[in-house]
Amino acid sequence: MRIDDYLQRAVEMEASDIHICVGVPVVIRRHGSLYYIDDYVLNKEDTRELVEQVLSKDQLKVLESDGEVDFAYMLQGVGRFRVNAFRQRGSYAIAFRIIPTKVPELSELGLPEILYSLAERQRGLILVTGPTGSGKSTTLAAMINHINSERRCHIITIEDPIEYLHKHNRSIINQREIGEDTKSYNNALRAALREDPDVILIGEMRDQETISIALTAAETGHLVLSTLHTLGAAKTIDRIIDVFPPHQQGQVRSQLSTVLQGIVSQQLIKRSDNSGRVVATEVMVVTPAISNMIRESRTVQINSSIHTGSEFGMHSMDSSIASLYKQGIISYENACQYSMDPAALKKLIALN
Repeated sequence: MRIDDYLQRAVEMEASDIHICVGVPVVIRRHGSLYYIDDYVLNKEDTRELVEQVLSKDQLKVLESDGEVDFAYMLQGVGRFRVNAFRQRGSYAIAFRIIPTKVPELSELGLPEILYSLAERQRGLILVTGPTGSGKSTTLAAMINHINSERRCHIITIEDPIEYLHKHNRSIINQREIGEDTKSYNNALRAALREDPDVILIGEMRDQETISIALTAAETGHLVLSTLHTLGAAKTIDRIIDVFPPHQQGQVRSQLSTVLQGIVSQQLIKRSDNSGRVVATEVMVVTPAISNMIRESRTVQINSSIHTGSEFGMHSMDSSIASLYKQGIISYENACQYSMDPAALKKLIALN
């Protein structure tokens, strides 16, 4: 039983994820749904053997002491994988995310044109948000790829683990992996400010300290790109501010209103012909009016600015979903399921 054989089959079957755990056969996720790869039910010894095939001795020690470990795995000629191995009910389990070997172009992803403009900003903070598995890392990789091909600058990425591998083009790119190249996001981010970067990619803004350093980096003239697991611009702003204690929130609002350039929220929705998934997006571009709303704690008004901000490249999630439905790309059921406001969506669909 070889883990590499399972991974190769999963790639051939166009899976996005592979799950290995006791009591079921190897499971793949394809276009958002789960399927068994074969009929062989894994037992405790099988999963341990498969875990030991992909982990180094040091990673195995971390798994045994901490109960989980994140790392990247490379299978020559097949692809790269983001991996989390973990303990559950006294046995081992693994989740693999398949990372395409080719760094995507923005034009290939069906994303709004405004992302080119956002990627070309010289400084500030740009956030890509959405639930797990919504393609945030892919969007960020495409934005970094665009910067790399258009601008002569120094790009530093801080990731856990490194996903897409970038090559030097017009820019130089240094990619640092948590656990391998640096201890933590905070350490790497502090060090990055002394490494003469122009652009900093932070895989995820996980805690108060990381957010605080990211805001400072954006404030001091760097372009900072990162992700959050929120959906919608207003919720994203509230999440960032709520991470801080009440006595700091006024200062953070002021900082955020100054440095934030835009927020792109996205979801992947199954196509009606079952040929894959399509991205639905919400885009907020910070205008002077939105900057004032952030500073004055009027984030509830941001959604109406997004609805009326098409001249700046903005649109709501529901207008994106309505457009996909009208084009026959997604079903009515899925349109309603992924909608932020089903009543508003129905009105948008009814409009010619």
